[in-house]
Amino acid sequence: MVTGAFRSLPGLFALGVGAVVAHQLSPLLGINELLLAIAIGVVITNTVGIPEILTDGIKTHNIWLAAGIVLLGASLTLDTILETGTTVLFLLVLVVSVTLVTVEVIARYFAGLSEQFSSLLAAGTSICGVSAVVAVGGAVRARETQIAYAAGVVLLMDAITLVVYPLLGNLFDLSGQVFGVWAGVSMLSTGPAVAVGFAHSETAGQWATMSKLARNALIGGIALAYASYYARRGTESSTSLRLLWSNFPKFVIGFLLLAVLASVGVFTDAQQTSISNAVNWLFLLAFVGLGTEIRIRNLRQIGFTPVFVVFAAMVIASALTLSLALLLL
Repeated sequence: MVTGAFRSLPGLFALGVGAVVAHQLSPLLGINELLLAIAIGVVITNTVGIPEILTDGIKTHNIWLAAGIVLLGASLTLDTILETGTTVLFLLVLVVSVTLVTVEVIARYFAGLSEQFSSLLAAGTSICGVSAVVAVGGAVRARETQIAYAAGVVLLMDAITLVVYPLLGNLFDLSGQVFGVWAGVSMLSTGPAVAVGFAHSETAGQWATMSKLARNALIGGIALAYASYYARRGTESSTSLRLLWSNFPKFVIGFLLLAVLASVGVFTDAQQTSISNAVNWLFLLAFVGLGTEIRIRNLRQIGFTPVFVVFAAMVIASALTLSLALLLL
């Protein structure tokens, strides 16, 4: 345990350096520091590469993202979360359902992809990116190559949306709430959704996080549904409470717990300011590491067909979400 912690130190130091560089360069370049942190990771991993000594520490970026999301709960109250909860829940259920069915139909009946691979793409696109791919892949006993390809498609879409969403948000002059819900409901992975949300505004970041966490919580039900479907068709599949719990985004619980504490006035203004600063730095650490996951060489090997399927579904889901968000919020 101690040895593992020491092995992580060089990579943690590298994440820290990247975070500080992004923080310092942001005002000079006029680029949001969170997006700049991701860009730093992308540039490094696709040019000089990541030395093996840094790998263990850089892989901890998911821990810092989860920690930042948990602490973000302290800046919100349950009244804020429930303010438009019914509307956001309606959007979530509708968009997730439409996206899931769209990917399944296009992938199976138009693109000619296998059933299991189609299901992995559908889960990753409609719920929470790579985490959903892994959860459903385990539930339906998908091949490792199928899981790897589906995860690659998700990462490619993440890279595209990280650029496109901020541009469209500025082009359409979207409010913080509309942009945040749009990003949280329609973007694939948690990290990019949170990043573009806070790059837009504090309000957008909070709504993007809340919407995405609510969407992530659907992962257990989707995995169970797929396992049941493939079991009835005679395809080897299995699921268990252990599998579902291992893939459930547990930071959702911590986020809600701190939101409850904030609602009853546990945190003073000074404490909330300190927590907000901590959240910002945790996100910077996380997003430098997130950038290192976007490897252009690997993305080139995915192939056009699955990318086209997910891209088409994302365009539909994104347009539907934005239209309804503008109408209802």
